[in-house]
Amino acid sequence: MTALNSKLLAEIWQNHSGKMIGVLVGFVIGILILTFGFFQTLFVALCAAAGYVVGKRIDQKEDIMEILDKLLPPGYNR
Repeated sequence: MTALNSKLLAEIWQNHSGKMIGVLVGFVIGILILTFGFFQTLFVALCAAAGYVVGKRIDQKEDIMEILDKLLPPGYNR
């Protein structure tokens, strides 16, 4: 890859990264819906979102037990 091509790709990424990510996410979701169906894809997306939220809170150094206390019903840890 030449320096001109890498500079061009870097400029495109800098100016249009949101569009490129949006197209990629839309493409992946479309393939998943065609392959597995709407509700299975929705379930996977919800699991991924829940994993993101829990992971983000762990990255922010929150206690895992506090996170579980918020998510699970009272009395689960007997």
